[in-house]
Amino acid sequence: MVLHAILRYLANNEQLIQRLADSYPLRRAAQMVLSAYYRSKSAAEQQKLIDVSPERLQQALRNFKTNVKKEIENAKNDLNKKK
Repeated sequence: MVLHAILRYLANNEQLIQRLADSYPLRRAAQMVLSAYYRSKSAAEQQKLIDVSPERLQQALRNFKTNVKKEIENAKNDLNKKK
């Protein structure tokens, strides 16, 4: 309960919020988040994943997971053969 009161006080302290918003670390963090968002959106558009149904996306992720597992198994087998 005390933590909730402290957080409410800090959130309602306009001067503190303004100082945090003007600080370099928070501005830089916000820039990085937006950059990651736009890069991922651009990559999704290039891969034509924007209008993909959830079922189709899940299937693509399952296929990716299966392929990664196969490649790991193949790499393990290759290492065992070299020994």
